[in-house]
Amino acid sequence: MIGKLKGTLEEIGEDYALIDVHGVCYVAFCSMRTLSRLGSVGEAAVLFIETYVREDQLKLFGFESALEREWFRLLQSVQGVGAKVALAVLSTLTASELANAIALQDKATVARAPGIGPKVAQRIVAELKNKVPALGGDAGEAMGLKQELGEGVASAPVADAVSALSNLGYSRDQAANAVAAAMKTAGDNPDSAKLIRLGLKELAK
Repeated sequence: MIGKLKGTLEEIGEDYALIDVHGVCYVAFCSMRTLSRLGSVGEAAVLFIETYVREDQLKLFGFESALEREWFRLLQSVQGVGAKVALAVLSTLTASELANAIALQDKATVARAPGIGPKVAQRIVAELKNKVPALGGDAGEAMGLKQELGEGVASAPVADAVSALSNLGYSRDQAANAVAAAMKTAGDNPDSAKLIRLGLKELAK
């Protein structure tokens, strides 16, 4: 099982990268986003790898980060989503954009990916909505808050703070991210005024 490749970028194809690791060249199929960030041929390259072993083939899929690889795995847990479709989604949306779309149940954003119809997009946002926060970290906290907002179960001070920041011209995602960050330093049971004030500080960074 190959988990990571560190070597020299030998070639970039339409949907793959060829990585030379001490004289052995590996073909890794990648999203367009990962390919665009690999750099130039001859430069050092690192890819996180998902290894597929089938009866008649062995394939490597490469990703710029462990998080992108985790999304690749997660997407394929949805019925009707295989490796090709998962790569198409990751070529179209960043991990953050995908997480936001799922947290907000925004199937239209997911459907922007080639090969994703409305039904598959609906299954992705529905089946993954409770799995997104499990990715952890600051992103997980923000995703969880956005999910609460989307379901109408966020506390009144939080919802009011996000609404107030949105009314100031910030996008819903920016406002939710700022409030999620503010909640970490706001103490217990902060009121909306405090969350707005701390949220504005986050947005000013």
